[in-house]
Amino acid sequence: MSAAGSTCGISGGNNPYLWQHRDRTDPLRYGLTTYFARLHDRLGLFDRLSEDGGFGAYSYEIDGVTVSRDLLDSVAELTFLEDEIGISARQVTILDIGAGYGRLAHRATTAFAGVSYLCTDGVPVSTFLSRYYLSFRGVDDRAKVIPLDEVGKELADRHVDMAVNVHSFSECPMHAIEWWLDLVARSGIEYLFVAPNRIRGRSELLSKEPDGKRLDFRPLIENRDYALVGTRSKYKDSPFMQMHGIFPTSYFLFRRRR
Repeated sequence: MSAAGSTCGISGGNNPYLWQHRDRTDPLRYGLTTYFARLHDRLGLFDRLSEDGGFGAYSYEIDGVTVSRDLLDSVAELTFLEDEIGISARQVTILDIGAGYGRLAHRATTAFAGVSYLCTDGVPVSTFLSRYYLSFRGVDDRAKVIPLDEVGKELADRHVDMAVNVHSFSECPMHAIEWWLDLVARSGIEYLFVAPNRIRGRSELLSKEPDGKRLDFRPLIENRDYALVGTRSKYKDSPFMQMHGIFPTSYFLFRRRR
């Protein structure tokens, strides 16, 4: 087991989009997480997805398989969506709110032929990065990047099945989350998948206010006629992995009531 790849000049392999080497992570934890993910990989995602260590990915070679947090998180998230809605066997269009550099768009469109992806982000540099990244990865035919000021028009002109938000709502104040949720509800999107940050050892749907307070934003979702239909820990049925796997969290899937 060995560490490889670059850290893009960021100490410890962390960057503004992805913590890769923080919170007591080390080669043993990455190895443990890899074995757990491969054990539960009923879709064969490790046969379809790979890691080349590019773009600052902090990577490890685990018994001949190169992994990163990008890859391991994507496998976990796509497996959850498969378990809940059968994403691998559907034609589905996904809106990624806070898509960052396009990590999940790249992985989802590579793994599943029926997935189309829309990326948007409130940070302008993310729009540039994700366009470049998805083009470089060769998936920009099914993964489109939408600037923030155009997202409303784009959603008015097309059907979207699911919105996803991985970690970014946990870094937003309530008023910003409300804006996004209003857009999701107004667009008639059926599903909303949220993966929050783990805060003080717990994975809850909490905002980040300018004064440092953390507020529960689940009522904002439910007030827009979305009901929780599926939730579980990132490391399904394993309290041990939730304690020792890399970057544990919980997953929440909401569905529109009408």
